[in-house]
Amino acid sequence: MQHVVTIFRRELASYFATPLAYVFIVIFLVLAGILTFFVGNFFERGQADLQPFFAFHPWLYLVLIPALSMRLWAEERRSGTIELFLTLPIRMSEAVVGKFLAAWCFAGIALALTFPFWLTVLFLGNPDNGVIFASYIASWLVAGAFLAIGACVSAATKNQVIAFVVTAALAFLFTVAGTQTVLGLFEGWAPESVMRALVAASVFGHFSAITRGVIGLRDLVYFFSIIAAFLAANAVVVDLKKAD
Repeated sequence: MQHVVTIFRRELASYFATPLAYVFIVIFLVLAGILTFFVGNFFERGQADLQPFFAFHPWLYLVLIPALSMRLWAEERRSGTIELFLTLPIRMSEAVVGKFLAAWCFAGIALALTFPFWLTVLFLGNPDNGVIFASYIASWLVAGAFLAIGACVSAATKNQVIAFVVTAALAFLFTVAGTQTVLGLFEGWAPESVMRALVAASVFGHFSAITRGVIGLRDLVYFFSIIAAFLAANAVVVDLKKAD
C-alpha cells in the first residue's frame, strides 16, 4: 500500500507540474457550463435541480477522459522511461493502481470544482441534495470506468493519438450499448439474452439509475467490475509490452 501511495503522489503531482491539469480543468468547467445553461436550458426549465448538468457528463467524458488517459502509459513507453519506472522495487499491480488512482483523483478534483452549480440551485430553490450527491458519485464512477479503459489502451501503444481514438471509441460503445437506438438495431432478430446483455453493459443505463438518487449495489458492482477488469488487463499489457 505504501508503494501505491508513493506512485499516486508522484503521478498526481506530475499533472500539476505541467499546464495539462489547468487546461483540462478549464475546458471541463467551460464545456459543462455551456452544456448546462445553453444546451440543457437550465433556467428555462424552471426547476431547481442539476439534471441538465449531469445529463451531459458521459458525453463530455467521451472527449475529455481519453485526453487525460492517453498519456498514462503511452508517454512512458514513447520516452523510454517505462523500463526505469518498472525497475523500482514495486509490483506491477501497484504501479497500475497508483497511476489509475492519481488520474481518477485528478478527475475528481475537476468534478469537485463544479460546486458553484450546486450552490446556484441551492440559491434558486430547494433541491434534493441527496439526488445531487448521488449524481456526483455516478459521474465520478463513469470517469473512473473510462479512465480504466483508457489506461489499458494507453499501455498497448506508444502513440497517444491512437490511444485517444481507441479509448473514445470503446467508451462510446459502452455508453450507447443500452440506448433505444442500438436496441432497435437488434430488435426482431436477436435473442432476448443479447438484448438483456446490451442493456446490462450500458454505462449510461447504470449512470442514469444512480442519478435518480438510488446508489444500487448492482450499479456499483458494474462500475467497479469494469475498473477491475481493465486494470487487470492493463497490468498484463504493460508486462507484455515493457520490452518493446
